[in-house]
Amino acid sequence: MAPPPLLALRDAGIRVAERQIFAGVDMALGLGDRVCLVGRNGTGKSTLLKALAGEIDLDSGSVFRQPGVRVAYAPQEPAFDPSLNAGAFVALGLPPEDAAQDHRVAAALGEVAIAADRPLAALSGGEGRRISLARALVGEPDILLLDEPTNHLDIAAIEWLEARLAAHRAGLLLISHDRAFLTRLSRRTLWLDRGTLREHDQGYAAFEDWSETILAAESAADARLDKLIARETAWSREGISARRKRNQGRLRRLQGLRRERAERIDLRTAVMTAARAETGGRLVFELDSVSKAFPGAAGPKVIVRNFSTRILRGDRVGLIGRNGAGKSTLVGLLTGAIEPDGGTVRRGTNLLPAVFEQAIVGQRGATLDPDRTLWDTLTDGGGEVITVQQARRHVASYLKDFLFDERQFRAKVSTLSGGERNRLMLARILAQPSNVLILDEPTNDLDLETLDLLERVLSDYDGTLLLVTHDRDFLDRVVTSTIAVEGDGVVHEYVGGYSDYLRQRRQPAPARVAARPAAKEPSRLPETPRPRTAARLSFKEQRELDTLPAEIDRLAAEKARIEADLADPDLMAGGRAALESATRRHGELAAALAAAEERWLVLAERAEGLGRRKAE
Repeated sequence: MAPPPLLALRDAGIRVAERQIFAGVDMALGLGDRVCLVGRNGTGKSTLLKALAGEIDLDSGSVFRQPGVRVAYAPQEPAFDPSLNAGAFVALGLPPEDAAQDHRVAAALGEVAIAADRPLAALSGGEGRRISLARALVGEPDILLLDEPTNHLDIAAIEWLEARLAAHRAGLLLISHDRAFLTRLSRRTLWLDRGTLREHDQGYAAFEDWSETILAAESAADARLDKLIARETAWSREGISARRKRNQGRLRRLQGLRRERAERIDLRTAVMTAARAETGGRLVFELDSVSKAFPGAAGPKVIVRNFSTRILRGDRVGLIGRNGAGKSTLVGLLTGAIEPDGGTVRRGTNLLPAVFEQAIVGQRGATLDPDRTLWDTLTDGGGEVITVQQARRHVASYLKDFLFDERQFRAKVSTLSGGERNRLMLARILAQPSNVLILDEPTNDLDLETLDLLERVLSDYDGTLLLVTHDRDFLDRVVTSTIAVEGDGVVHEYVGGYSDYLRQRRQPAPARVAARPAAKEPSRLPETPRPRTAARLSFKEQRELDTLPAEIDRLAAEKARIEADLADPDLMAGGRAALESATRRHGELAAALAAAEERWLVLAERAEGLGRRKAE
């Protein structure tokens, strides 16, 4: 018999003005639970978390809390009393009977590396997030409710938080846009969709297959309402059902771009490639042995020391590093906003940048006029057509691309959630004419579907991308190379995304040219060592590669037949058992097909790389 829950909602509902946010919600949390809550921005995820935390009242139903249970809540936008310092703020997280235990406050502050006497008004966005987490954890709660806990955290802090939560005994319910974070921590999934809460007994890794199955079954069961469902979930279905096929094509293209980038970084081809780039007008940015430092109380703070790179048109470059390490400084050096102390910087001609700045995210859309409508925000108050990347688009169509529905087109910006405002800001910036796109932390507050949308837009963008982000999964999906600002002037470039960066870091450090020799030898970029690989595929692997296409075709054909059955209203005549059987089989086929496609892609990439190396 399952133990009684520590915290639960029973038939819960909340209405805001004329809109029902959710209704009839039942859910429970117990000690050791690991649950993620997913859904589009604006569906009510944060509202549900606030109701569980007791921050707001339900309009219907009830909240159950076991007597004596400690519940800690870290909101998406923590509110700070400017009269408090960090120590006093964290101490508020202790239960009354433990209020005198200052050593626990000191330990919590030590974990997040913030001094107890720091004024709250002086904290950066990342520091504010860390201290909010310290307050939630200091009281050793039985239940933890975390709303976007990774926002504004750097990768090192996110990985610390992952390890901290994985080892914590408390029941955990979290909202996050960070796929890697959700995949590691969650073992159960709640999906808030159009006012209904659905539950799955597996973690986020299984969400796409599960949600695809739900949508297919829903379409069959509600055949008479197909037009309504199509209007409300058209993008969801396209975004889920077609995602794998689209992602395979994008992944193959991204791998090709990464191979091209690796060849240019390789010492053997750097000089020849540079000549081609200059004569072809492809050069965007070039740093040659660039250094930059800023004065500090304890001496100069070195951001970059003797770093070289060359970025060409179409490159997609990710920048990672701890908060304050110098990522924005490096972007400034590339774009000319900051002058180097040493070395040379070259920039291409006719560069037309569009910039999404981190400050915009932190200010919750401060550059958007809250009294303007979404429509007027994109058109500057007039017209129905805008130009997006040299193509004329109707405003309504473009807003739908960014997941806004018709009811929102003429609504004021002030009515949008934080994620929706960021989505609108991205829509406005991406509509600007540009050939260089600079995105500084664009993923904060975005839901997972919007991240899919942003991934697609960036994949189709034919200019150059500079992306500053701490979202590891997004880096893996988007960039061709990663520049890591390690601190103390150390900067390295690695081919590929974050996972490639981790793998290459484990190998011997790449040889670097410390400074330009007196003999004026050509500047060289670091050679990225290639992992040792067998000379060819094994017999078993080659056989698997040869037979997988037929297996993929077989699985796809059976999956298509099941989908046709699910779309047939006559299936309901066979009773609920027939529908559930078809739905279950569809989920099994979807998982098997995804695994087969992924395995084929891995083997095909290996075979291609081995063949190219043999030819060399």
